[in-house]
Amino acid sequence: MTTQRTATRKNATTTHTATAAAVAAVCLLSGYAPAPAPDTGPCPTSPADSFWRAPVDALPVHPRSAQYVASIGAEAPLHPDFGSGLSDGRPFGIPITVSDQQVPESKVTLDYAEESESSGYRIPQHAKIENGPASDGDRHVVVWDRALCKSYELWDAHPQGDNAWHAGSGAIFDLRSNRLRPDGWTSADAAGLAILPGLVRPDEAASGRIDHAIRITVPRSDQSYVWPARHQAGSAADPSLPPMGLRLRLKSSVDTSRLPPQAKAVAEALATYGAIVADNGSAWFLSGEENAAWDNAQLDTLKGFKGSDFEAVDASGLMRSPDSGAVAPR
Repeated sequence: MTTQRTATRKNATTTHTATAAAVAAVCLLSGYAPAPAPDTGPCPTSPADSFWRAPVDALPVHPRSAQYVASIGAEAPLHPDFGSGLSDGRPFGIPITVSDQQVPESKVTLDYAEESESSGYRIPQHAKIENGPASDGDRHVVVWDRALCKSYELWDAHPQGDNAWHAGSGAIFDLRSNRLRPDGWTSADAAGLAILPGLVRPDEAASGRIDHAIRITVPRSDQSYVWPARHQAGSAADPSLPPMGLRLRLKSSVDTSRLPPQAKAVAEALATYGAIVADNGSAWFLSGEENAAWDNAQLDTLKGFKGSDFEAVDASGLMRSPDSGAVAPR
């Protein structure tokens, strides 16, 4: 029987108390010169032919698009659930702990061990926890191991000392592979997908181009999932609710030209690559890296968009194989 896990999320407030980061300020004052694309090194966050990197701007609108958008909230604002500084006294966003050297294997115990990797996690001692060590939220830990090109991801993670962790669930992803998790398995996310590839990072925004879909949460989901998702955590069997794995995109009619640089990069990614429903949480909450390089004032302009500016797309034509995240040639 498939374990149903609904991750709880502490809602971020719409007021962010941090001042603009120095990096972003320099970009604004200097007229903003795009940097080279950051995710093309020896260990990108997903393969070039991954569903994460597949454009969806030309895909057909899903026949249930209007129902899905209405159930998420047509009037609810888009919300970047990441930034710099503190919100309600805590950092916000999902921190990415980068590891460029191989570290010893960690001992990890798990509540949902039957759907998690039991070993192989290499989590640095300094690994950050979502919303800080005192968080009562999802407490994600995401480690980008660029030495072995893997991502180690935990949900509800608690350090136990002596290189040991306890978590609700966990997953290890080979970032050079398109292999999906076993059908029906969760991950550190309700949809059974990797978190790292769907996080927006400020170095990507600084380059002027974010070349992947973005993780997004919805208040209620159907008790179903569609490719590439592997797991559901639905509140009801209701076809008007979005399934896990649903692809949403910003409509082509939405004007993004006047947005500041960081927000513009995010909005253009939403129009080209879309967002993937990955967990239950607040409506239209986009996921990104907790990072001091974000300019919260720029990101806040994304809140001018609302649910009705989005549409669901039928991404089934991208699938090459049910058990692979690689997209079909087009």
